[in-house]
Amino acid sequence: MFRATSRLLDCRITFFTRSPCGLCDTAKAVVQSVNAQRPVAYKEINVMEPGHEQWKSLYEFDTPVIHIDKADAQETTPSSLKLMHRFKEDEVLKMMDAVEQS
Repeated sequence: MFRATSRLLDCRITFFTRSPCGLCDTAKAVVQSVNAQRPVAYKEINVMEPGHEQWKSLYEFDTPVIHIDKADAQETTPSSLKLMHRFKEDEVLKMMDAVEQS
């Protein structure tokens, strides 16, 4: 889990994963690298755990997925900006820019 810094956090990343998932491990490393450059609020959801049926029905066969929302958004939604499967740091940063400017 990431720690928040004293800097105002403008974005939240919700990371949808399952276990085992090699792509998820790689994607998590990308998100951690982004967080080192530009801190974000972070939440991780294992779509296979009880209580996450909504996300399982959407992402069971599509993990990893990240949703990027404004940090003050109540919750992430299926219509949030997202990146799926294989993504790079620059793609995450561009998506964060888009969220912050909206």
